[in-house]
Amino acid sequence: MKNIILVGFMGTGKTETAKILARELGRKYVSIDDIIEKRENRSITDIFAACGEKYFRDLEKEIIREISLEIDQVIDAGGGAVLDSDNMKNLSENGKIICLWSDPEEIYRRVKSSGHRPLLEARDPLKRITELLEERRSFYEKADIQVDTTDMSIDDTVNKIKGILNCEKNI
Repeated sequence: MKNIILVGFMGTGKTETAKILARELGRKYVSIDDIIEKRENRSITDIFAACGEKYFRDLEKEIIREISLEIDQVIDAGGGAVLDSDNMKNLSENGKIICLWSDPEEIYRRVKSSGHRPLLEARDPLKRITELLEERRSFYEKADIQVDTTDMSIDDTVNKIKGILNCEKNI
């Protein structure tokens, strides 16, 4: 069976949705960020601080290329994976890409107490979220399916995705 790939900005519910979806569909859960942290033996925050975003994105690209060859997975691709056209090509060859989206204010509400968001280390995090969402909008819109999670719980999001997938063939 094809992979189900969740993309979207931080705080849209990718990780929790992917975990529950994988469990309920009897598929393997894969987190690109978790694989990066294990391979590097350090957190993403530490990778960004020590080596920068380009280094992180290169690792991400390599892992996505490897993971995309497997099947029957629910993949949490991380917030910025969509920025690289090769990532999107590799992910889409063997899967259905679902973008989770949310309003900037809701994202901020969800992530403001989280200490591991290197892209939000800014004077005005809400403004930074809004800017990054706009920069990435055209990339997120390339996903096969869009799901707005602004007013949805994780369970609602999982159920909506399952409903969409029930209408799809070969997933």
